[in-house]
Amino acid sequence: MWKNDISRRFSEVSSYKMTSSGKRQINRSLTPRRRGKSPVIFITVFFHLFLYAQAESLSITEGPYLQQPTPQSIIVRWRTDTESDSEVKYGTSPGSYGASAKDYAITTNHEIKITGLYPDTKYYYTAGSIDAQLAGDDEDSFFFVAPAQNMSTAARIWVIGDPGTGSPTQISVRDAFYAYSKSRAADMILSLGDNAYWGGSDIEFQEKFFDVYKSIMKNTPLWSAFSNHDGISSDSTTQSGPYYDSFSFPAKGEAGGVASGTEAYYSFNFGDIHFISLDSYDSSRQTDGDMLLWLEEDLADTEQKWILAFWHHPPYSFGTHNSDNERELYEMRANVLPIIEKYGVDLVLTGHSHTYERSMLIKGHYGPSNTFTSEMAIDSSDGRPGGGGFYEKIVTGPGPAPGTVYVVSGTSGRTGGIDKRHPVMVATSTAPGSLVIDIDSDEINVVFLDYTGATLDSFTIVKDD
Repeated sequence: MWKNDISRRFSEVSSYKMTSSGKRQINRSLTPRRRGKSPVIFITVFFHLFLYAQAESLSITEGPYLQQPTPQSIIVRWRTDTESDSEVKYGTSPGSYGASAKDYAITTNHEIKITGLYPDTKYYYTAGSIDAQLAGDDEDSFFFVAPAQNMSTAARIWVIGDPGTGSPTQISVRDAFYAYSKSRAADMILSLGDNAYWGGSDIEFQEKFFDVYKSIMKNTPLWSAFSNHDGISSDSTTQSGPYYDSFSFPAKGEAGGVASGTEAYYSFNFGDIHFISLDSYDSSRQTDGDMLLWLEEDLADTEQKWILAFWHHPPYSFGTHNSDNERELYEMRANVLPIIEKYGVDLVLTGHSHTYERSMLIKGHYGPSNTFTSEMAIDSSDGRPGGGGFYEKIVTGPGPAPGTVYVVSGTSGRTGGIDKRHPVMVATSTAPGSLVIDIDSDEINVVFLDYTGATLDSFTIVKDD
């Protein structure tokens, strides 16, 4: 392509300037061709020979992967071994890419936001530099645009907790989901944190997260919650470090919900489902802190039928961490739960304890475990249609239907023991696994899928409002 375009390029003068972020920006301007020898032509030829040689040696070291889908846009990210500009080509069929999005900034960390897309539509894409396609152009390189806001839609969510160990356990849990999802792929991935053990460094993110989930992340958007291991090398106050360098989350309300002003905690919509990600590690957990003030504002604003919240530290656990005596855990229980239950949040997902623990449908338990009473159980059954029956959320007065199910799922990379069953829990396991959540119209179905592909627990929440 470069050779066929050489005559045009010889008349193009290019230069660099530094942007405010420290990236080099290519400036190109056209100059009239001159007869005879010209230093401009020689400089331009040399520059484009340099670009051509650079494109020939350029390769992707991370990604591509998808971030922040909305009904009109999506972000494609990747990393290269040497600096280059960026381009994503896309279209509605493989091999036919009638549109593109470019960024002339020279960088190794590439981030392209594609806009003007159609809701709930499948696009195929390629990613690379403007002069070289580096990834894509196959049937597995695609993305789905999110459905329109408030539109009732079926969704499958894959949830991984504490995954980033790089261990055989992590691989077996991943492969079990891949086999399970052959007939119905996930629409998104939720990570409950601890993406990169032990210190959340850049190389740990590369080897224990992006390399492990490379095949699914190129066609399935990922959302995450900030956590203690990721927080060793990253900081929520300054939005710096490998965690914040790796992800693009909607601080400005770009994907629905109220703008939080930070990527440490945020919200987004997917059709008629509202998601909230909280930072249980590095942001204030106090009721007068920015995060909880934003949380109440966001919940009061949402009109979505279903509300799911996820963060790292569990409000209830007797696994490898004890929610009665660890600060992050009991502060999330005492300060966050009254807010989310006030607005009828349906499901809360957490990790941190390397166990699986799942509650009954409850409301109002904000103290230590010995303060739980039967009056706090909206439905104390197991929530299984084939067992004690599904959980039904029924409006009983002003406000939303009461009751929330709390799940600890922190065995996607490593496992530990359970001291005893917490009184709110109806199901526990120490098996490696992940969650598969299917939401369709009036019900949520949740499966705890172990590393062999067996279903060790399941439950259903039904809501007619």
